[in-house]
Amino acid sequence: MAESTSSFAPHLSSTTVTVDFVRHRNAMLVQADLSPMFVDYYLHLADQGLKPLPDDEALLRRGLVAFTLHCASRPRHEHLAWTISLQQPRLNLFFAGDNEDCQVVGRLFTENIREAEKNVFYSELVPKRGVEKRRSVVNFEGADIFHAVETFYAESEQRPVRIFDLGGDKYALLISHPDYDEPWLKQITSAGVSDLAAQETLARIETRGYHWFCGCTQQKILGALAPMARSNLQDLFGESETIHVQCPRCAAKHSLTRETMEAYLAESGQPGK
Repeated sequence: MAESTSSFAPHLSSTTVTVDFVRHRNAMLVQADLSPMFVDYYLHLADQGLKPLPDDEALLRRGLVAFTLHCASRPRHEHLAWTISLQQPRLNLFFAGDNEDCQVVGRLFTENIREAEKNVFYSELVPKRGVEKRRSVVNFEGADIFHAVETFYAESEQRPVRIFDLGGDKYALLISHPDYDEPWLKQITSAGVSDLAAQETLARIETRGYHWFCGCTQQKILGALAPMARSNLQDLFGESETIHVQCPRCAAKHSLTRETMEAYLAESGQPGK
């Protein structure tokens, strides 16, 4: 059995995710109590003064559940991202994961969402640093995030999965493997998953400790905005000496001054126009 915890953000709580193989059923069971991660997520919202609508926030929570379990099922060097675009309600959910350091982060986008005929699930995967990104796009029906993820697996990953709410903040993901027991996977209930260790033979594959962590800094935000600033600093700042931006990964608020951006560009040897 392998076990890991992130070397980053030691002040944050670690969410333990276990991965087991269900023998004789040819399925993989990924499960966790997400309470520690939810605590850090809510602390982040409070710290940033973010107050999403309760229904929108509930969607993000379910997306965070599915994304964390999905990350834990994937190889250790992968970097992953999901964007789940809904039409009713019209919003985007974004999630990013770093499997090298076992970090996940996410946010809501509720403004300037493009109208579309269907809901869209975008998945991006970098197998390891320096390798070209892989992308898949899947349409799905309704606003059930777990259903959206199950549709993504069926159409993009080409294998059925099921996600279970086990009560409290405990959740599980069952992923089919070749020659899996199809009737069993279709019929098993949340109660059956909770009692799986007593009914089936489980072989522990791995235990990981995941954190809610973004790592955004002023320097990273400056770097992200630098191409625009080099092209036209005036368009970026207008008549203001300070602009306020949100991190695209976690919605943290950053204030940047014109002087700071000019200094950043000067240090890079490419001052703005």
